[in-house]
Amino acid sequence: MSELLTRIFFGGFVRMHVLYHAVREPIYGVEMMEELARHGYEVGPGTLYPMLHQLEQAGYLVSQAEVVGGKQRKYYRATDEGSQALEDAKARLRELVKEVLHDDPPTPSIRPSPAPDE
Repeated sequence: MSELLTRIFFGGFVRMHVLYHAVREPIYGVEMMEELARHGYEVGPGTLYPMLHQLEQAGYLVSQAEVVGGKQRKYYRATDEGSQALEDAKARLRELVKEVLHDDPPTPSIRPSPAPDE
């Protein structure tokens, strides 16, 4: 898979995946890189940490530093706004899956049906 394809399409998937886990429980960077890798997303720290900071600046995540094994670790969890954003994204994802994977376009379609005499 090309880097361009990944950047264009999958950045949103990765953000949604991160938000999903942050809604369920506090997350931290290395843990999320491992989780994303399990799903085929090779996301390094130079991509993930700016993404976490963007989600935090947008109000979807909050962070809290803790000392674990003598090292400081930053945990992120979803805010109420982040939880709502995930629910909204899930609704749109369901609609997209229905249309794209099941070839079931919404009504009305993007293109109106031809008139009966055409």
